[in-house]
Amino acid sequence: MTGIAGKVVAITGASSGIGEATARLLAERGAAVVLGARRGARLDDLGGEIRAAGGRVVTCTTDVTLRADVEALVARAVDEFGRLDVLVSNAGIGKIGPVAALDTDGWSEMIDVNLRGVLHGIAAALPVFQQQGAGHFITTVSTAGLKIVPGQAVYAATKNAVRTLMEGLRQESTNGVVRTTSISPGFVRTELDAAIDDPALRDQIRRNMDDFGLPPEAVARAIAFAMEQPHDVEIGDITIRPTVQG
Repeated sequence: MTGIAGKVVAITGASSGIGEATARLLAERGAAVVLGARRGARLDDLGGEIRAAGGRVVTCTTDVTLRADVEALVARAVDEFGRLDVLVSNAGIGKIGPVAALDTDGWSEMIDVNLRGVLHGIAAALPVFQQQGAGHFITTVSTAGLKIVPGQAVYAATKNAVRTLMEGLRQESTNGVVRTTSISPGFVRTELDAAIDDPALRDQIRRNMDDFGLPPEAVARAIAFAMEQPHDVEIGDITIRPTVQG
């Protein structure tokens, strides 16, 4: 299957930001979307809006740190639509701050969401893709892993771990069944700053987002571009950032 229309796509972190924009765009282009996020009420509101616009959508409250939740999301896709073509692992948090702050709880939370959540997605979807003979993992990474800056060391480490994971999975998947794509956005106007405890750092990140951050729809279009390629074409990495970002 090529293009977007008719594909079944599960998206984590779908209740806001990049996940929400991706859900709306793919539904508009004819995909059936299966939306997962922790905030069930917001997820249901989004699902209702997509459905009212004529899209095919189901929602499933999902905490990606819980393997059973991610398995339930994938199972919902298969039960409702008969297959799963793409898993967009977009859920992520940014407990940004200097290493010297020793926010070990924040470190653990980022590892659980940003890395373990992606692993849970692979564990849930890979058997489905193998049985179907085709499937696509698309994962939101970050330019934070490409240009390391003070205050983002641990966040960048979780993102680079995912980048390494996706490349390893790609090299293990050259039988033509699985495609992998890593999307690395720069500053995007999302709610990522909400997890930052340091007020000054949170305000700076928010100002950057507001001053020159991309709209989430720009990243959604990059995800759609990777999806719509023929199955024998793999877009392995996309970096997308504001033109003015250093």
